[in-house]
This record gives sequence, structure tokens and C-alpha cells, in this order.
Amino acid sequence: MSELLNRRLALLGERANLSLLEQCLHGIERECLRVTGEGRLAQTPHPEELGSALTNEQITTDYSESLLEFITPALPDPADTLASLDKIHRFAYSKLGTEFLWSPSMPCPLPAEEDIPIAYYGTSNIGQLKYVYRKGLALRYGKTMQCIAGIHYNFSLPEKLWPLLKASEGFVGTDRDYQSSAYIALIRNFRRYSWLLMYLFGASPALDAGFLRGRSHQLEQLDPDTLYLPYATSLRMSDLGYQSNAQAGLTPCYNDLSSYTDSLRKAVATPYAPYVEIGTHQDGEWVQLNTNILQIENEYYSNIRPKRVTYTGERPIQALVARGIQYVEVRCLDINPFLPMGIDLPESRFLDAFLLYCALNDSPLLTNTSCSNATSNFLSVVKEGRRPGLQLQRDGQPVDLKEWAGELLEKIAPLAALLDQSHGGDAHSKALDAQLAKVRDPSLTPSAQVLAAMAEHKESFSQFSLRQSRAHAEFFRSEPLSSQDQAKFEERARSSLAEQVELEQNEVGDFDVFVGSYQASILAISN
Repeated sequence: MSELLNRRLALLGERANLSLLEQCLHGIERECLRVTGEGRLAQTPHPEELGSALTNEQITTDYSESLLEFITPALPDPADTLASLDKIHRFAYSKLGTEFLWSPSMPCPLPAEEDIPIAYYGTSNIGQLKYVYRKGLALRYGKTMQCIAGIHYNFSLPEKLWPLLKASEGFVGTDRDYQSSAYIALIRNFRRYSWLLMYLFGASPALDAGFLRGRSHQLEQLDPDTLYLPYATSLRMSDLGYQSNAQAGLTPCYNDLSSYTDSLRKAVATPYAPYVEIGTHQDGEWVQLNTNILQIENEYYSNIRPKRVTYTGERPIQALVARGIQYVEVRCLDINPFLPMGIDLPESRFLDAFLLYCALNDSPLLTNTSCSNATSNFLSVVKEGRRPGLQLQRDGQPVDLKEWAGELLEKIAPLAALLDQSHGGDAHSKALDAQLAKVRDPSLTPSAQVLAAMAEHKESFSQFSLRQSRAHAEFFRSEPLSSQDQAKFEERARSSLAEQVELEQNEVGDFDVFVGSYQASILAISN
């Protein structure tokens, strides 16, 4: 174990500091498609009974009108975060009628590209901005790609922890600078080690054959309706033959916050010839917000993002530049189709220990070589993570995945123990043991279990997924919310609809001007 990690563990293990780790915050965003009883994409609008997708903070839509997104508050105990997510699911099911929530990350059989409905947010300027942004995504990457769902795990360490570490390490600079540099260090380590999460939690080894729309690919045919790779863990996170040429040159450097925000700011302000050729309007209608590499910073696809809560009207980059990093958003997690919410408490407990390890361990700057190694390790694991004897690259040397995974889990064990010491009990260490079992026996991984369940029931990917979706619907519908909780959700839904109406009635200024000033806001940021 590194000397730095030892020192930090000792400091956080002191009685006066131990309770700090109970103040980490956890938030979950879970996306899922609404489907019909036949397992086809629901073509109905976002159910009004769920409230306004624009203003309801807990239930919104992601890319498509059919792609729901459930958002929990950020809470200190992940058990409470998951309880909140459970309630959102139960409320949604009380309003879904005959529709189901699709259980895995990869989509159900999709209609023709033009029949996938883009999410609509009403007539306010901000609502229209969200809609045009999605039209731009359709134009740039196709609608099919946007129907993939995932779980985003938001995690922060307590604000009081940073000054404590900073003082012990003689860092020169403000508390805010130290906090941001520590989160950027966490992100670098995450880039190094996130292949491990794909092995342990990847759950998308197969997909509906229609998903690739006849494009060339390297997948194998499992049955007439299913494509797969025998050792894949997460086809969702593979390139799947999709390449964003515009984003190919965009590799934000995670060596400090300003170089990261700079590279994104440039991408949002730099024209990209093929997009320029299309223009922002067709037949007098907006088709994309601008003709730059990125329309907005959130268009950049990454496995983890540095984040800060934004003020009304503020852009994510503006918030980061002005006030530094507040938390990280882990974006590479598949939805586990065996779990009603797609994630459970042991996974969350392990993620906490893993992220704490990334935060507290040495994190040298990434060179071009270490950056490309991190990327190729990640891609190897998503496509063939369960292949016996799979080799990854570590410090320029080949290393067996199982061997490296075992060593990493051994190094994460003291962090799990520290979390247990802080919270009482042994939940984090048990969660770590469950991951160690998957390293020893790949058949215990979710990706292997998906293929095993399909084989056992002689099902295609879509048949398996619909069966799981129905089982989860039964799980949520068999035990409705208390009348008190139900009433709270209904009130929130009603008030969000009223809020949207008010926003639309009081809208001032023309949409074109609104987009212009939104675009200008990014150019005005100075580091």
C-alpha cells in the first residue's frame, strides 16, 4: 500500500475523524424505457400523472419521450437513497397502466428510427432548448443509440474532509483548489481502474438484433433475434460500431480542473465541418443548437464526470470554473436486469469503497500512454472481460485480469474496513467479498448470468428482458406506496405541471435570442 494512502487512512481512522465518512453523499439516476405489454417501445407521451418532465425533480425523461429517468435526492446513507428510488418506481407503476419499465440497459426492439419520439418539454425557452438539443443528438448520432439506458451514481466526500487532508499534506492554495484537485485525482484513478467495475457489474452481453439497423459489426448471432459476444460484460459501453468522429479528438485531460474545463469549452465553441454543412436550421426549423463539436458540454460522452450543483440558468462548466468540483457522477454502470431497481445495496457499498480508494490513493498524472492504456483496458473488458486468461496492460506490461482484479480488491479492502468502522457493522467488507467471488468465478458475474438465464429458458434477449420486466412490475405493484407517500408524489406531480404552465406564461424574449445568449455564456467564461 502506498505511503500516502497509509497516512490518509490513519488520519481518517482517528476517533475524532471517523464519523466524517458517514457524511458522504449518494444520489442515483436510473433511466428506463417504457414498453408495451408486447415488449415494444411505448409510443405514448410522457404520462401526465407523473408530472412535468421539465420541472419534476424526481421523474423526468432522458433522450426520448419513452425514456424515463428517476432521480433520487443525495443522501448520506445509500440505503436511504435506494429506498427513495424504490418509492419512485412504485409511484411510477401506479400511473403506468398497461405499460412496463424495461429491465436491462440495452433497448427493446425499436421502431423505425423516425418513429422514436424525442422528449418534449413544452414551449418555454428552456423547454425548447432541451428539445432542440435532442434533435441535434438525433442528427449527430442517430436516435437508436440514445435509447440505451444506464445508472448514474453520484458520490461526494464530506466537505470537512478536504481541509483536514490539505492541512496534513501542506498543500499550497485554497481549500477549494485542494478539493477540486483531489476530485480530479479520483477521476484519474477511476480511469485507470474502471475496467474492474465493468467486469463486476457489466450486465449487457447481448442485445436485440435489430438494434444495429443492419450496420456492420463484430457481434455473433446467438439466435435469430439476438446478437452477443460470448465473453462480453457490457456491450452498452463498447463502441458497437458507433464512432463519434467529432468527439474522437476530444480527450479532456484530467490532470487539472482548468485544462478539463478548457477542453470542453473549446469543443462547445469550435465548429465541426460536417455539422456546419447541415446548419442549425432546416426549412425554418431548428435542428441543432449550433454547429460545433459539442452543442453543450453534457454531450461529451465519458464514464465519469466532475460535477457541481448549478444555479438557475447557469451552465455546468460555469459552475465548475466558479466554485470547483463538488461531486463525481459515475456513468458507466449497466442496469442489472435481475434487480427490480437495476442496482442494490451491496453494489452501492462496494462502489463507495472503490471510489474512496480512487480518492485517497496516489494518482500520478496521466501520460498519453497511460491514458490510451486505460481506454484499451476498458474496451477489452467490456467486449471480453470473462475470456479465460484475458491480459490487460499495466505500466507497459501485460497482466492477467484475474490477478490484477484480485490485487485491486485486496488494496480496496482497508477502505471497506474503514467505512465499516465508521458506520458500524461489516456491510462494506461483505460487499467486497461478493466481488472477490466474481473474480474467482466468472459465472457469478451479471453478464454471465444473463446469458445463462437466456440459455436455460431458451429465450431471445427480448424475451428474457420482457420476462424480467414483468417480474419487476409485479414486485412493485404487489406492494403499493402508503397513502401518505402516494399523496406526496401526486402533489409533486401536480405542482410541477403548474410550474411549467407558469414558466410558459411568463416567458420573455424570443427563442433565437435565448439560444444566442446561451451560446455566448460559454464564451464569456474566463479561467
